[in-house]
Amino acid sequence: MLNRTLLMPSLSASLFYKEIDRLQPIAFDKVFQFEKFNALCNGFVHLGRYSDLRNRTGVYELQKGSGRKWTVERDLDQLKEFSEDSFNGYEVIRIVGKNPFLWHDHWPVKDYARVFECLVLVDEIAKEADKVVSKIREVGKEMRSKSQSSQSGADPDSSLSQPVPYVAVHMRIEIDWMIHCKKLEQRLNVSEICSSKQEIMERVGNIVGLKSPLVIYLAVADSLLEDSSILAGWKEGLLPVEKKKLSVDGIYSKYPYLIQSAIDYEVCSRADVFVGNSFSTFSSLIALERTQKMIRMGVTRSCGVSVRWPSYAYNILGESNGPHKWMTNMSDSSLKAISYGSNIISC
Repeated sequence: MLNRTLLMPSLSASLFYKEIDRLQPIAFDKVFQFEKFNALCNGFVHLGRYSDLRNRTGVYELQKGSGRKWTVERDLDQLKEFSEDSFNGYEVIRIVGKNPFLWHDHWPVKDYARVFECLVLVDEIAKEADKVVSKIREVGKEMRSKSQSSQSGADPDSSLSQPVPYVAVHMRIEIDWMIHCKKLEQRLNVSEICSSKQEIMERVGNIVGLKSPLVIYLAVADSLLEDSSILAGWKEGLLPVEKKKLSVDGIYSKYPYLIQSAIDYEVCSRADVFVGNSFSTFSSLIALERTQKMIRMGVTRSCGVSVRWPSYAYNILGESNGPHKWMTNMSDSSLKAISYGSNIISC
């Protein structure tokens, strides 16, 4: 509506366990391909660089309203006002205030999700994710080969010509999350937010249709983890691995916290099965991206059917005491359907 370029945002980690060295912002183009974003989102949103500004002092601050009385209509009226000629003299309009952009319930999901179609990781991060995924599948291949060779008369290579599948679990049990989720449960009077290590292991082990032996990649922020026993106690036939066991911790240690998260996000997104927490933004956006993949393949509902990119929420009980199936409702008129901070997950 303003017919303006969006100045390239910086990205920052959101942690409740405040450790300053992990909260340093990173430029958008250090994570995502800048020109690729503009090409893919042409006609929808356009990014610009601060270095392209002619006059950085010519800034007008647009104060957004907040609270229950601030409606969709008031949002739109304010934007119409700022699209008038009288504001063209300002090179930059800075939108400020709590929730400075339109409230989440103003956005249709399909519009919001378009942005994610335009986000392509820079080559460096994508290649690091390639290495991690290759290592996971390599461990899975060795595991299956040993299992088959131990069976009488089995051909060790009979089912290993295709990439060996793996499950990615966003195991949210780190310090920052446990502080946050317990407070959230108390505030919302909801019990389906925090999940213990034991609950996660049991529910993942009960996913209907999982064929063992199978590698389980645990996406966890190692530096924020107090429990060192996350690899113990899993169901027979499931081999849990994390960065150290995979010997890929050296890949992650080269980068700041946010880039490590970007690599893990990509590894989880590519997994054959993904299991996360519906109250986690990280998990919810992966479920959204995997829903988009299914839709591109012609699948509109994953509930009760076998699909290529299944996702589950382990904090919500599903069939056979497993995690609940998860698919984003892309036709919803409200961003609440994206489901982060919710136990309503479409299926």
